[in-house]
Amino acid sequence: MESTEEKYLKEHSTPAGEALGWLERQTYIRTNYPRMLSGAVQGRFLTLMAEFLKARNILEIGTFTGYSSICLAYGLGEDGHLDALEINDELEDLIREGWEKAGVSGKISLHIGDAKDTLLKLREEGRKYDLVYIDANKREYCDYYRLVMDMLEEGGCILADDVLWDGKLYQDPIPSDKQTRGIAEFNDMVVADPRVEVVILPVRDGLSIIRKKNNL
Repeated sequence: MESTEEKYLKEHSTPAGEALGWLERQTYIRTNYPRMLSGAVQGRFLTLMAEFLKARNILEIGTFTGYSSICLAYGLGEDGHLDALEINDELEDLIREGWEKAGVSGKISLHIGDAKDTLLKLREEGRKYDLVYIDANKREYCDYYRLVMDMLEEGGCILADDVLWDGKLYQDPIPSDKQTRGIAEFNDMVVADPRVEVVILPVRDGLSIIRKKNNL
């Protein structure tokens, strides 16, 4: 259920549109963890980031039912392309239905399988990206970061979701489960990396904006 704050933010942001509304409803009907959906406010932010960066090539690690990939694709130019990675093959039909309704199927390639394996393949192919969105296995965020840095263009951005992890990172001591530890290690690694500049926004469960510096 939406909080009062979430409701207000949604009402005062540009509407998501019919296709995204349909996909949100279907995600709640057809999946077990609908809260994993990006949602209207964060989705609009993703679109604007792609537009601000004038992104031509985007990489998404963890697409779930395809909501966030639609939002990112909306921000691409006419010749832009998005590679979307997802491990759960049972979601493929819903993902493609949503993309078709949103009119973005021609801009996105879906890669089903382990994200690290796919990233290695994309890196070997020499792929380069202006924008990378990470929203997958929290235990592997550090691995994703290491793998994508060479593929990220100078001046490009990485957006990492769930970096506040339901407030667990504020606890003392921090919980010892692998997902919480994975996020904590990721945040520590990024802020110490001289190649980037970073800010964490308290959007939903925390969104990290990481910009790769120019002339490295």
